[in-house]
Amino acid sequence: MIFKQLFDNRSSTYTYLISSGEGREALIIDPVIENVNEYINLLKELNLKLVKVIDTHIHADHVTGASKLKDITKCTRIMGDHTPADTVEIRVKDDEYINLDNIKLRAMYTPGHTSDSYSFLMDNYLFSGDTLLINGTGRTDFQNGNAIDSYNSIFNKLLKLPDETYLYPAHDYKGEKFSTIGKERKNNPRLQVDSKDQYIEIMNNLVLKKPDQLEANVSRNIKLGA
Repeated sequence: MIFKQLFDNRSSTYTYLISSGEGREALIIDPVIENVNEYINLLKELNLKLVKVIDTHIHADHVTGASKLKDITKCTRIMGDHTPADTVEIRVKDDEYINLDNIKLRAMYTPGHTSDSYSFLMDNYLFSGDTLLINGTGRTDFQNGNAIDSYNSIFNKLLKLPDETYLYPAHDYKGEKFSTIGKERKNNPRLQVDSKDQYIEIMNNLVLKKPDQLEANVSRNIKLGA
């Protein structure tokens, strides 16, 4: 299997390229528009055909490269079925599978950071978008974010996965590349709570700067970056 983790320095976004092998089909998760040429060069280097691109949610801190990749490669754009993006070709439902050669990704509806947030599970690799981060959780103060939904998505869904499940988020701001569900359950400070109400209080009292260009980014991302 080919698995590449790519990083956008400006938005601290992780993008993931997955394929079953050289010369085969590939998919990309959470592409950044400024880095599309890098992705194309990597696809050529590995002799891969990009057939699917997935956005875990409507991003606020960068513009997705999904439509630019579609223009170049004719790939199919995929999001969860709660997305407000009306140009997406495939909307996957909770517990539905995305197939790529002999690779299967299970779609998991995990709202909270946004109302359309999905995570994707490939064997023991969890691509959690902004729902669950390394030593953190996605903020819930815009795009129909909701601390109750965040708690339910994390505690009643993602933390039910085996401890050895690898966690690959859409962002990290301190240079961490991956974690595991077990490590996050034990060490993530946002998860060391005794009740749902305690988690909600933490999330509702965060004082965070809004992303630069939030409105412009969301507006473009609803059109999948077109």
